[in-house]
Amino acid sequence: MGIYAFRLPDIGEGVVEGEVVEWMVTIGQEVKEDDAILSVMTDKATVEIPSPADGKVISRKGEPGDIIAVGQICIEFEVEGKGNATEAESPAAETKVESKDEIKEAPAVVPEPKEEAKTETIVPVSNAVKGERKLASPAVRRRARESGIDLVGVAGSGPAGRITHSDLDSWKEAGSPVAAAGPNRSQKSGTIEIPVIGLRKRIAESMTASYTTIPHFSYFEEVDVTELESLRQHLNANRAAGMPKLTYLPFIMQALVKALKERPECNALYDDENMVVTRHEAIHLGIATQTERGLYVPVVKHVEAQDIWQTAEEMGRVTQATRDGKAGIEDLSGSTFTITSLGRMGGLGATPIINKPEVGILGVHNAKDSAVVIDGQIVIRRIMRLSSSWDHRVVDGFDGASCVQVLKGLLEHPATIFM
Repeated sequence: MGIYAFRLPDIGEGVVEGEVVEWMVTIGQEVKEDDAILSVMTDKATVEIPSPADGKVISRKGEPGDIIAVGQICIEFEVEGKGNATEAESPAAETKVESKDEIKEAPAVVPEPKEEAKTETIVPVSNAVKGERKLASPAVRRRARESGIDLVGVAGSGPAGRITHSDLDSWKEAGSPVAAAGPNRSQKSGTIEIPVIGLRKRIAESMTASYTTIPHFSYFEEVDVTELESLRQHLNANRAAGMPKLTYLPFIMQALVKALKERPECNALYDDENMVVTRHEAIHLGIATQTERGLYVPVVKHVEAQDIWQTAEEMGRVTQATRDGKAGIEDLSGSTFTITSLGRMGGLGATPIINKPEVGILGVHNAKDSAVVIDGQIVIRRIMRLSSSWDHRVVDGFDGASCVQVLKGLLEHPATIFM
């Protein structure tokens, strides 16, 4: 038997370190090559690291929230044969991650990255030992905690027995104590401390940087989308086989192409350190997307070169890949303007925070029938509210308001979107 010391591989895109989000294996666990062993958060995406070999886990370096440098040993396996004993015996093998603020220098030699992880079906684990820490994502653990579910008694259907949301549903449907119990009305005094790590930490850092360094101003407007709704229904009813169903967002994205061309100062990135504004001819629209793991912003690239069906298809692809945890770094970076949709939640207004270094963001509320006055008569029209925020260092109030008004005109007369 030998020891295989595995170093954090080069994740690409200039990434030099990653934050440990979750270990998917435990000490003593037998794993197969390409089994997911570690989830790492970089500045741009969450990446699952596959096992480089068959073997038994004998050590792990770093806990959730710690930072591991590319090239640093993150896990060691006991394997058949000699392993890479020379590497395991080197001083680097004893390197430990002290904290997310204390990173030791990584060796210069990085082994070739393995092939992409393959999906493998694992038989659910049902014979859990009391006190064993079951494998589950932070979102699943939070849901179980809030529902009073002890994960030790839940069989996991994911890789290596990992518990999923569907496993929690199945457990409750099977007549679990939680499903049968009535409401708990007893007084409670406990507290739960939740470390801010992984994606939640990135969101906190990004929002703090945006809100504290960008002087926001917001602008609200109502849009009559009655005609747009009629066109949307017509196109959906007559779309060809295999074409995506159109929501409001593809129309808004196509209208933004024209609005941002008229107001190019709104399709820009601001480098506040060097005080340089870069206006973009290409229109790459970020779509704020809520997932079980938190908020991500996948990007639809080159909307200016697409028709509405292509926009809808690409938006569906990147948002679904993001929800499934399969979006790559290319899908999650490069936006020049962001849209955040409140969907069915609606609301009267919001003050969305700009996705730095962009200079504007558009919030889209739900559309609903409302009584409005037209030519002195009260009529029912379909009204949508828009909330926008702008970087006042770069975008004057008139410019931001004008961009929204151009957008309003296009959406209220949807034929002009395609002219």
